[in-house]
Amino acid sequence: MYHGRTTGKGPSTPMQIYQQPPRLLIVHISLPSWADICSNLCEALQNFFSLACSLMGPSRMSLFSLYMVQNQHECILPFVQVKGNFARLQACISELRMLQREGCFRPQGTSLQLAVEDGLQQFKQYSRHMATGAALTYTSLEITVMTSQPGKEVVKQLEEGLKDTDLVRVRRLQVVEITKGALECLDSASPIEEPSNDESSFLGTDIDLQTIDNDVVSMEIFFKAWLHNSGTDQEHVHLLLSSQSFSNTSRVRNDPMCLKCDLQERLLSPSLLPGTADGSLKMDDPKGDFSTLYQMTSQPSGSYYKLRVIKALKSSGICESVIYGLPFILRPTSCWQLDWDELETNQQHFHALCHSLLVSICVPR
Repeated sequence: MYHGRTTGKGPSTPMQIYQQPPRLLIVHISLPSWADICSNLCEALQNFFSLACSLMGPSRMSLFSLYMVQNQHECILPFVQVKGNFARLQACISELRMLQREGCFRPQGTSLQLAVEDGLQQFKQYSRHMATGAALTYTSLEITVMTSQPGKEVVKQLEEGLKDTDLVRVRRLQVVEITKGALECLDSASPIEEPSNDESSFLGTDIDLQTIDNDVVSMEIFFKAWLHNSGTDQEHVHLLLSSQSFSNTSRVRNDPMCLKCDLQERLLSPSLLPGTADGSLKMDDPKGDFSTLYQMTSQPSGSYYKLRVIKALKSSGICESVIYGLPFILRPTSCWQLDWDELETNQQHFHALCHSLLVSICVPR
């Protein structure tokens, strides 16, 4: 496979390591469910931040804030820098552990809405304060609501409550329903219909809905996804497919098909973990896979890698001893700078390639 790097027409800028946007986590878990979820959530958060705060290299996570919503909303942690700030985050998690686990109350219907609005206002104030001292590298916020309530009901509640709120600075709004045991019974006892298209268009932005199990491992996996590169400012790789390599017909096109793809890390490099390398590790240091990890996913503006496919091989025909480096997941790009028709066509071609590789029974030579 031939590879090279190409710079587009846009002006080139120095390489910037992609940094995840600031995150606001709202824990929306009522009693008595909190007693079942508290220990798992706190342990998962502590394990995650012990990793995120100590990773070597440029920071992968910028700011974090935490709100708790029970009978009313409460800011447990205002926005703070994540890297090198584990003591502050650990104190926040300890405070979360000490919150009331038993009893009863009458929750206020607007508490969740107020937590979102208050967190968004706090982020705007923090941004204005930081902008006076240095260039701000983040302008939008990702909000995650972790709830013990039926997820569809919470989505509908947010759509109704936030329809008059300015969400321009919200990059993503996500509801995560924690389900297991008693929570599943609660969910099945309160079925909620799917929101209609009219209802889901209130905010001008989609609300993602996801479910995770009430265990430490599932929650850790969810939080660790925050460290992955999910930027959509540009595609990372152009995969050039020569029709001659995949066609047995005599009619072959001269121009290769171009698939525009994004890269997603599958593993964190061990060289980024504390105690495995010294603090002088640089981008071009041959130790570990540090340069591979970042240079493949963070290119200068308008730049991308071009990979020309020259042959398809069965996986059984590749010796693992010749494979070096960290694995990446190749996906069809979701770059916002491309129009919808091009994105859809590119995705169809990508899935067609995956299908042809799966059903292929011969190796082109």
